[in-house]
Amino acid sequence: MLQIGFIRDNKDEVIRRLAVKNFKAEEIVLQIISLDEKRRETQKFLDDGLAEANLAAKEIGAMYQKGLAAEANALKDKTAKIKEQTKELSVRMDEITSQMNDLLVQLPNLPHSSVPPGRSAAENEVVFEWGQVPGFEVEAKPHWELASTYDIIDFDLGSKVTGAGFPFYKGKGAKLQRALINFFLEEAIQAGYTEYQPPLFVNEDSAYGTGQLPDKDSQMYAIGLDKLYAIPTAEVPITNIYRDVILKHTDFPVKNVAYSSCFRREAGSYGKDVRGLNRLHQFDKVEIVQIAHPDVSYECLEGMKNHVSSLLQKLELPFRIVKLCGGDMSFTSALTYDFEVFSGAQKRWLEVSSVSNFENFQANRMKLRFKDEDGKVRLAHTLNGSALALPRIVAALLENNQVADGIKIPAALTKFTGFEIITR
Repeated sequence: MLQIGFIRDNKDEVIRRLAVKNFKAEEIVLQIISLDEKRRETQKFLDDGLAEANLAAKEIGAMYQKGLAAEANALKDKTAKIKEQTKELSVRMDEITSQMNDLLVQLPNLPHSSVPPGRSAAENEVVFEWGQVPGFEVEAKPHWELASTYDIIDFDLGSKVTGAGFPFYKGKGAKLQRALINFFLEEAIQAGYTEYQPPLFVNEDSAYGTGQLPDKDSQMYAIGLDKLYAIPTAEVPITNIYRDVILKHTDFPVKNVAYSSCFRREAGSYGKDVRGLNRLHQFDKVEIVQIAHPDVSYECLEGMKNHVSSLLQKLELPFRIVKLCGGDMSFTSALTYDFEVFSGAQKRWLEVSSVSNFENFQANRMKLRFKDEDGKVRLAHTLNGSALALPRIVAALLENNQVADGIKIPAALTKFTGFEIITR
């Protein structure tokens, strides 16, 4: 959530920068500023009334001690009226604050100055490419055919037991999943991240804190009776560890990693773009999260970007990094880099990771603060990234490494899988 003081002092900049996200902010911004003026005016009347009532209370006591009962009773009646007025003002304050917050949560985060304008993924900026598009000694098959041929993923069984988008992994397919999770976790731990195993469900406050609520509730699986939500990513529980926390500047860097299952309700489109592992309702992911000092958060973002790059290089997967344009960014992000691997059989790029800096947008919602070197309490910056999401990594590994007698496993994974090739 944007800070009201920043909006008030930088109205034109807020409107201009949100236009990069194709968000028309002027009307909402002007409403927020108007409500803020009313709130501050009401707060002044409330403070003045409370101060007058407190002073009168002291005077009433002194009058009674001096035997001035009539004067004390008159002042007492006046004080009662003041207290009634302050109650009304307090109710009015709550109403104005609620109206203002309802508008504030509609404003996306401001994009970083380097974010290119644009409306769709077609206008994203490719900033880095690595590896060679694979050639094949056999006709390349898509991963859903390979999964059936080698009996490692069962999509039909998942549809029977649960529904579309909930596959069963079996045999070497299940072991490949486990190997990737262990590989990603070990790499993160070596890079200085602390491992967590988080809950798979969060409460409303947590979902609000990282920006899933109120605008993304339709994308989340909800347990209405208990008011809990299945997590879309481990970012949500891990970042919320620090909700309502004041860190010390010496606590930085805060670097956490977590493996979790993730849940996503949105149905997506139809056809080959969502076939097989391309889009699932339940999937596994290793997530890295950092809480950073505002002065160095973009250095942290570069470090996270380099970490994800190293994972893909070790998996020998050709990939590219794209900087998202304003129209393709999330509601909460200030700057996002997507990582896309090349799928040899589908002959297209598949997104496998997003690495983002949210600056203080989430921190403001969560009241995540720190004391700086001068003892001043400030909002921290939050960052997160997939390192990595498994479904499309598995899809690319199967498709890009198929040979005549099976599917080769990258050398970096064999100590975790215990095998070098998947065969029938």
